[in-house]
Amino acid sequence: MPQVRAVLDYAVTEMPPEKIFLGLSNYGYDWPLPFVEGETKAQSISNQRAIELAVQYGVAIQYDETAQAPFFHYAAPGGTVHEVWFDDARSLSARLRLIKEYGFQGAGIWNVMRPFSQLYLAMSALYDIR
Repeated sequence: MPQVRAVLDYAVTEMPPEKIFLGLSNYGYDWPLPFVEGETKAQSISNQRAIELAVQYGVAIQYDETAQAPFFHYAAPGGTVHEVWFDDARSLSARLRLIKEYGFQGAGIWNVMRPFSQLYLAMSALYDIR
């Protein structure tokens, strides 16, 4: 969230906030560990798949209060440890609240081809969807 706010704080110095749509991600990343810059590649996964992985491997989903995002670790067959970051209703609600806070026009979602009911529940709880 601190990085998101830094970008938004800059954006509103360059254009009126009412012309800005907040971009929302609708996906997560599954990183094999250890991370090696320039070498390690994450797999893009749906938010729903992230939850399914946590259930499959019997691990608890944690929540990073600073990043305002859920994450967890699991060990895949063969012993490779993975770190997964994704969005849930809590993280999406935190970002959706920024629209009103900054006075933005609205939000756009990337990637709508990965249906995730928590996204639509969070949106409809806070805003009238057009």
